[in-house]
Amino acid sequence: MARSVPLLWVLLPGLAALEPLSVGLAIGVASALTGYLSHPRFYCSYVECCPRAGQRLNATALKAQLDNRLFGQHLAKDVVLKAVLGFSNNPSPKKPLMLSLHGWAGTGKNYLSQILAEQVHPAGLRSKFVHLFLATLHFPHHDQVKLYKEQLQNWIRGNVSACPSSVFIFDEMDKMHPGVIDAIKPFLDYYEEVDGVSYRKAIFIFLSNAGGDLINKAALDFWASGKRREDIQLKDLEPLLSVGVFNNKNSGLWHSSIIDRNLIDYFVPFLPLEQRHVKMCVRAEMAARGYAVDEKIVQEVADEMTYFPKEQRIYSDKGCKTVQAKLDIHEDFVMRDTNTRA
Repeated sequence: MARSVPLLWVLLPGLAALEPLSVGLAIGVASALTGYLSHPRFYCSYVECCPRAGQRLNATALKAQLDNRLFGQHLAKDVVLKAVLGFSNNPSPKKPLMLSLHGWAGTGKNYLSQILAEQVHPAGLRSKFVHLFLATLHFPHHDQVKLYKEQLQNWIRGNVSACPSSVFIFDEMDKMHPGVIDAIKPFLDYYEEVDGVSYRKAIFIFLSNAGGDLINKAALDFWASGKRREDIQLKDLEPLLSVGVFNNKNSGLWHSSIIDRNLIDYFVPFLPLEQRHVKMCVRAEMAARGYAVDEKIVQEVADEMTYFPKEQRIYSDKGCKTVQAKLDIHEDFVMRDTNTRA
């Protein structure tokens, strides 16, 4: 209040001529206006703010996003939904949430990480509280591992200090130089604070193609034995993944202390996609572009994808990764068909 009074005398030179009651009223109005403008609800409607302590995720919205945007991944949906909501609803977690997503390209790992980021911070990957690292872009040189580790620690420390619920996504973990990711091990462990900073509300996500072959083989074995893919459970794949990735010399998690110390909460397998799932991706992409969904085009795009095993053609070897490019080829026809229906 003391600093507001001189400001009013400068802004309103005629204030001195007013009666004491008028002066008091003016100062009160100015103080109330200042308080309103600085209130978090008003301020954060124009500037992105870190979520308030105790703010929970919307379970219904998260489930709807997973159902509408992630296809053929019953395991990933179930595991991540329970893990994230449990973490969000815990007022005092003992450590940050650490998820490691594994599977071939195009199976939905990036989609899922984007969905999670958007649920925590509405701006998603554009949020200043969501940090995406690409191994080949941010950590390209094997002879600079020591420098990368120092930079990575400083970056995470500074950003978690600014926002405890920061999200860190590490893509291309299978291309990361071994040892780099161990820099974040102290932040993932069961410490209340590290150098005065608590990391317990942060979320860390690894994305990797490593382990994809193991997942595909398990899925194919289920199919060969006449079992439904929906019958595959986490316990059928998670032990294979943790051991396989730990011993994979081409993985950024090779002999990592993060695995050795059991700091990854869940190894989340992404199953290879069947043609029916590819069709779901095509329909979703057509709808996103504002096109009428034409099942003939959907089938043509799905048929243009390549599948394995070669004779049975069960699983798409690129998942849904090239659906957008394939649909571009049919764009003229799709647009004409949409205009005709309109």
